[in-house]
Amino acid sequence: MKKDSEKTNVMRVLDQKKIPYEAFYYDGEGLSGEDVARVLGEDERLVYKTLVTRGRDHAYYVFVIPVAQELDLKKAASCAGEKSIEMIKQKELLPLTGYIHGGCSPVGMKKAFPTFLDRSAEDKESIFVSAGRVGAQVRLSPKDLEKVIKLGYAPLTK
Repeated sequence: MKKDSEKTNVMRVLDQKKIPYEAFYYDGEGLSGEDVARVLGEDERLVYKTLVTRGRDHAYYVFVIPVAQELDLKKAASCAGEKSIEMIKQKELLPLTGYIHGGCSPVGMKKAFPTFLDRSAEDKESIFVSAGRVGAQVRLSPKDLEKVIKLGYAPLTK
């Protein structure tokens, strides 16, 4: 694992809110979520990815699910109160959230969007989410994540 002391925007937000976290850095170019879990030496059920979607009415929603799982769009639409939702195009991610593909975090987006965390995280002591750039993750408690962003828990995966 790579050593790096550069703080990301996610870490600055967590520091500002006095939320405890642990930062992890690694060479991350081209790694899948499952690869990231292996590099971290962690169970892939503890490493979560952040997905951004758009509803039929053009509202945006954020879903945070385990890296080895696939978002169930019907379940996601249901919990968001939409008839249907779709993933946004990769080129839309940076202007919308401030994050690039592979480095998207639910913390510190340009705008607060309705966010849902997969129910599997609810009973976990800690989970990993992107620290806001490729090659950086933070480990924190889901309860502490709730203190930083408004989120709901829901079954979101297939």
